[in-house]
Amino acid sequence: MVGSRLWRAGFRHQQRHVWQSILSVLGIALGVAVVMAVGLANQSASRAFEITMERISGRVTHQIIAGSAGLPEQLFTDLRRQYPYLPSAPVVEGVVRIDEEQLTLLGLDPLSERPFRNLTLNAPPRVQNQLLTSRDGLLISTYSAQRLGLDTGSRITLDIAGTIQEAEILALFGDRREAALDGVLVTDIAVAQTLLQQFGSLDRIDLALDETQAAMLRDWLPEGVRLVETERRTAAMADMSQAFQTNLTAMSLLALLVGGFLIYNTATFSVLQRRRQFGIMRLLGATRGEVFRAILAEQMLIGLIGTLVGMGAGILLARQLLWLVTRTINDLYFALTVSQLDLAPQILLTGSLLGLLTTFFAASVPAWEATRSSPQSVNRRSVIERRSHRALPWLLLIGIAGMAGGALLVQASERSLLLGFAALFCFIMGYCLLVPTLVPPLSRLLQHPLKWLFGTIGRLASRGIDATLSRTGPAIAALTLAIAATIGMGIMVESFRDTVGQWLAQTVQGDIYVTATHSASKRASAPLPDWLLEQVEALPGVEDLSSGRHVTLESENGPVNLLAIGLAARSYRGFHFKGETLPDLWERFATGDLLLISEPYAYHNRLEVGDALPLLTPDGVVRFTIGGIFFDYGSDRGLVVMPRDRYAALWHDQQITTLGIYLQAGEPIEPLLTRIKQLAGQSERPLRVRANREILEQSLEIFDRTFTITRVLRLLVIAVAFVGILSAMMALQLERAREHAILRATGLTPRQLLGQISLQTLLMGLMAALLAMPLGWLMAEILVHVINLRAFGWSMPSQLSPTILLEATGFALIAALLAGLYPSLRMARTRPALALREE
Repeated sequence: MVGSRLWRAGFRHQQRHVWQSILSVLGIALGVAVVMAVGLANQSASRAFEITMERISGRVTHQIIAGSAGLPEQLFTDLRRQYPYLPSAPVVEGVVRIDEEQLTLLGLDPLSERPFRNLTLNAPPRVQNQLLTSRDGLLISTYSAQRLGLDTGSRITLDIAGTIQEAEILALFGDRREAALDGVLVTDIAVAQTLLQQFGSLDRIDLALDETQAAMLRDWLPEGVRLVETERRTAAMADMSQAFQTNLTAMSLLALLVGGFLIYNTATFSVLQRRRQFGIMRLLGATRGEVFRAILAEQMLIGLIGTLVGMGAGILLARQLLWLVTRTINDLYFALTVSQLDLAPQILLTGSLLGLLTTFFAASVPAWEATRSSPQSVNRRSVIERRSHRALPWLLLIGIAGMAGGALLVQASERSLLLGFAALFCFIMGYCLLVPTLVPPLSRLLQHPLKWLFGTIGRLASRGIDATLSRTGPAIAALTLAIAATIGMGIMVESFRDTVGQWLAQTVQGDIYVTATHSASKRASAPLPDWLLEQVEALPGVEDLSSGRHVTLESENGPVNLLAIGLAARSYRGFHFKGETLPDLWERFATGDLLLISEPYAYHNRLEVGDALPLLTPDGVVRFTIGGIFFDYGSDRGLVVMPRDRYAALWHDQQITTLGIYLQAGEPIEPLLTRIKQLAGQSERPLRVRANREILEQSLEIFDRTFTITRVLRLLVIAVAFVGILSAMMALQLERAREHAILRATGLTPRQLLGQISLQTLLMGLMAALLAMPLGWLMAEILVHVINLRAFGWSMPSQLSPTILLEATGFALIAALLAGLYPSLRMARTRPALALREE
């Protein structure tokens, strides 16, 4: 009987405080929405990559690959003659563009495809004949054709490394709703070779082998060619973006953590608002368990509604985040087309469970607290506050222990990214437990200045925070966490941006650079014309030139990006080394005795100065000595640098893909820039000529674009925090209606009450901002020096920006002011007698 009354009383309480409940629902809904949106976007990108690789690889178990020059066609002929019973198929793969969209062009041999894929086998015989005989015929998936507005018979214009080529859509394959192979064009291998200008060359040979056949084939293959397992190679590509996606997931969980604090706040205030009611119910016979279950059920219902709303909002938000995630993967890792959201059941289930579990754990503590007090003392405000102050030493010890656990995790986890995030969350939770212990001394510290500035109103505002610590402590802790999250993420992004800017200014030493617009090959950047180097060198005003060749090579650790560089005298200043280098570095580098590796490559592959690095050349594996490790923020997969002369001798490749031009002292850049652009215009393929400053600006634009997703997540965390803090602080002030009424009854005017409440909420916001600064800095240090290093291999100094601290302080004060505005206006209009009346 008493239990049913508890449930009805709880329902009536929620009805009377409907806005408090709505804001609580919104807080947890936003947290769940951010987690689900990031999870669905990551899952959609990963699933699109997996499906595309599965459809392209088919039943392929192994692949024969080589270096940047590819495989000679003759190797496939020799293979079929030597082992006619082994299933094998040649493949040519390149990059093309239709308008601004990048697609993969896949050249296959329809006669060899049967054991592996059905991309061409399902086409009607007429289409298969056309594919073999047509000079420019292509196949495209029905899904892609519908998305791009194409159909059978359509003529399309392909941009292939700046060269415009016409092609015809012979047929469509797949279902309209099937997004697999979206962004892939399929054609005959001879057509692909013609379009990509790869005559007589293959990118790989696909095979279906058992272990015995694989071992036999490895012995037969010539030097400079390698047999690799398809599954391992695909996994290596998928791992490229794994750290990026893990970072997004962790940042989204931070939003949910803020949401959990808000649920805790809501449940705490709900308990405090009804302490008299619970005392009466206990006197009437309600058990501790009944009170616990009633409170927990109310909050779980709020959590359930918030989770359901968050799931719907998360799906909508995921559609917007998907293109940001895809664009970042394309900028940093590999070409990927994702146009369909994958509503994976496991992500939906995980999001809902996280929302409910967060609510459960956050609401359990105040529900348990409500059962601890005896019915006689539950109505005494002084008892509650004494108990809150007695708990401070325990909170201090637990908080210090949590932060110590985080420090131990950082030391013990070595390279583990997940344990690094676990350490971060230990620091966050430990510090948040310390916040209530710091509120009383801060309140006392500010009491005298406030009394001097605002008189009795200032003294009341300051002492009221300490006197009602059971209510102000959780609110300030939640606001501290939210502000610290924005400070930490802001410092991390700004530190990274400043470091990249300084690195670019140091690395881009030339005055003018010439490159091709983009490459059609996935193995090497597009080459510059052979005549360009000599003609640019002959121009008056040119002091020196540097040249480079960007290619992808094979090593024992998988593909590696290599820059073969011919250094100008000033180019050496572009390298800034981490730690010591081998003696006589540049002399030995010039002779080809040493090579240089970037910091991310050294970190991911556990390499140090003096170690050997084997690379696959056309004549076999050659082992190089690492002479130095340099800072590089261009790619988190790493870079290997060697002299261009040494590369040309070993790989038989004299081409260059980038040209750096150094002007004579005092020489104006504009006339020479115009002359070089005129020379570049004579090339058959379009070339890009850019001044130093333009490269710096465009590089920072790409950086900002890459970190757009991080900034969006930061704004979402702020949104979650703002809604929750508004809810918590409004509930705090409304719960103090009787105290405010007593002040009114003793002579405080409505205007003075408005000032007192506003000053107190501003003071709470200021306290939260001050307490958030150390936590935000600590979070930034962990993000920069632990998470960032383990995820991407980059080390950098953290830089504290006053702008970020001012923004965070302003956010805290505005949130606090808005939170106190409504209850103060409400109390100003309410007669003291009504507020003092017993329920």
